[in-house]
Amino acid sequence: MLVSLNWLREFVPYEGEIQALGDKLTMLGLELEGIEDPFENVKDIVVGYVVECEKHPEAEKLSVCTVDVGGPETLTIVCGAPNVAKGQKVPVATVGTVMPEGMKIKKAKLRGVKSMGMICSENELGFSDDHEGIWVLDDSFTVGDKLVDALKLERTVFDFDITPNRADCLSILGFARETALAFDLPLTLPKLNLVESGGNAADEVKILIDDPELCPAYHARVLHGVETRKAPDWMRFKLLALGQRPISNIVDCTNYIMFELGQPLHSFDMDLIEDATIRVAPATDGMKFTTLDDVERTLTANDLLIWDGKKPIALAGVMGGANSEMQAGSTNVLLEAAVFRPGTVRKTARRLALPSDASYRFERGVDQQMTRFAMDRAAQLMAETSGGTVVTGVASNEPMPWEDRKHVYRHARCMSLLGLDLEPSFAKKVFEGEGCTVEDSDADNWTVSSPSHRLDLEREVDLYEEVGRVFGLDQIPAVLPKVAKSLNTSTSGLTEFAFIQDVKTWGAGIGLNEAINYSFVGDEDLDRLGLPKEGRVNIANPLSEEQNVLRTDLAPGLLNTLKNNLAQGNNHVRIFEVAKRFVADAESETETETREYVRLGMLMYGPRHATEWPWEAGEADYLDVKGHVEHLVMNHLKLAEPQFALVEDHPYLAPCVEVTLDDTSIGFMGKVKEEIADYYHAKKDVWLADMDLDALRSIVNDHKIIFAPLPVFPPSRRDVTVIGPSTLTAQTIREAITDAGVSILESVELVAEFVPEGQDEERNLSFRLTYRHPKKTLKDKQVDKEHKKVLAALEKNLPIRF
Repeated sequence: MLVSLNWLREFVPYEGEIQALGDKLTMLGLELEGIEDPFENVKDIVVGYVVECEKHPEAEKLSVCTVDVGGPETLTIVCGAPNVAKGQKVPVATVGTVMPEGMKIKKAKLRGVKSMGMICSENELGFSDDHEGIWVLDDSFTVGDKLVDALKLERTVFDFDITPNRADCLSILGFARETALAFDLPLTLPKLNLVESGGNAADEVKILIDDPELCPAYHARVLHGVETRKAPDWMRFKLLALGQRPISNIVDCTNYIMFELGQPLHSFDMDLIEDATIRVAPATDGMKFTTLDDVERTLTANDLLIWDGKKPIALAGVMGGANSEMQAGSTNVLLEAAVFRPGTVRKTARRLALPSDASYRFERGVDQQMTRFAMDRAAQLMAETSGGTVVTGVASNEPMPWEDRKHVYRHARCMSLLGLDLEPSFAKKVFEGEGCTVEDSDADNWTVSSPSHRLDLEREVDLYEEVGRVFGLDQIPAVLPKVAKSLNTSTSGLTEFAFIQDVKTWGAGIGLNEAINYSFVGDEDLDRLGLPKEGRVNIANPLSEEQNVLRTDLAPGLLNTLKNNLAQGNNHVRIFEVAKRFVADAESETETETREYVRLGMLMYGPRHATEWPWEAGEADYLDVKGHVEHLVMNHLKLAEPQFALVEDHPYLAPCVEVTLDDTSIGFMGKVKEEIADYYHAKKDVWLADMDLDALRSIVNDHKIIFAPLPVFPPSRRDVTVIGPSTLTAQTIREAITDAGVSILESVELVAEFVPEGQDEERNLSFRLTYRHPKKTLKDKQVDKEHKKVLAALEKNLPIRF
């Protein structure tokens, strides 16, 4: 967003340092990216006076001028403009001056006459497209002055980066509000001196809105007898300072108001509007519409249009139509000021690649209460610059009037979150300075109404941010948080407590319910599971015979939890428990002569999915419990892939699988024996896993984390379906693919299995192969070549076909 300093001073009397203003607004969240001189490229142009002007002796269309530029001597300049004449004051580029397009003025000889400079046109200086002749300046200008000083051109323009939530700062007025707030200065809005005459605008045009959600408000004024011509210099120069090319007085007035007040406007040729009707309604899929840039565009039903009685005449909030634009001979104007739904404008502008200053503001939200004032000010400027008259009244349709938004503000809570101790009067001054109204009947519970131009103030916490922003987020004192442990322990690995909490979080995260059981069990429970009597820790004063020993295994508690759930009608049991088991050990260093081991127990029973889920029926099995174990070890703890091996003669699991990691046993899992499951009222298979968390924590703490760069170049994927014997495992095929020695093969995933009906001897396995090169983007030919190698290796090494 470009902000003119002189234009800003018309709203707020700031006379401080330029850089100080930029720095202060930056700390308010409006980041200053640079300060520019918009007329730097014409800074060396001076005001000259044509003392004499005679025809060139050798060229009929050239004139030889004697020009006074305020120096000790006059200059002889050959000029080809038809309107140059004696007695004119003109802009002169002297020898050595670099013109805006980059040409350097040098001494020249034209048809035998020396020329020591150039008399310039507006077009040559970049002030307009007028190239009919030289620029004749006002007689009041002083010869020898710099043109930029004589014209009082803006020399300071700020370039600010505006965050999407601050739509109110997409105007000079928005920055004036922030400046007034920052420096405690008064804010002055432009005075409105609109003169109306004759008729009634509401009788001349009818406004219809099909969907109020898409267009909450639409207003229009009518002007008669306008003359389309060049805008006055003061307006053109302001627009040029902001990088806006002047077009005509009518168009320039709408652009002027957009930059000044932030409200985009549009002017239609009233005589081209059929049936005196304006209708705001969506387009239809596939319809064609030609915009002001003479490009035919294909629309969809998601695009919003402005229609007259028969045809579309503008893309709402984006660009007007070629069939209703103001022409050189247009005399009647329909001036539009509206509010459109931001999302609709944004999607249309993005899809059509048609960004504009208007859409940039509409898609972020405009001030609905400012719309009428902006339209009236534009109508006033149009009448003053075109000689037209403004018809009395406004044609208006506002199906969704603006409603003030009220928020609760608690000062004590604000101070607590910001870490400040400010008086409530400071917060009140901030809110009122931003245009809010404050009802502070309660000392610490206010009602704050946010103004229509601050669409970003949606919640109480937004008010807290405003207090901190205006106070200065850089001024909030830095306070270190309390550290409960020594910094030396930060690199010593996870503590037992931290590791247990991490595993519990994982268990809840994958959908398991945490079970918390007593540490006490009965000898009968342990005997029923076939656990040895050695190592049991007897309780001296047990609560009952059913709780006379400390558990040596988590299984009794998990199975009793299953029994209780089944008794309550819950047939879908997914539980985990992180707890300790206790083993008597006379050599233990503790006084209790008991060793404690932290374990993770998981139990699964019943349907794979809860009954309310609309999935195919299926019971929990070995793959479910194995998947959880692999997920814990590989995905959560980021360790290597565990190994699984059958174990014979386990006391209560059959079959039973031992889980190892780098030759270290980390647990076991399997199916509870049927006779044991029957005792706990289980009618289906009960799957249980018991993991050694002490061993896992030791491995995790010794594990070195290696950081690798994220892939930079895109992957290329190929799917292959392998037809082979049913006895051929997917893992065998996967290993054969990876053993093919293709360096760019990144991963292999099994994506589907299909067993043809009546063919139990064979099955189809589909794999997805991902190829990626670390240093370049792969081409299809390269990927196809390597993929063929993989397929050839598979055919050679395995009894498969494709």
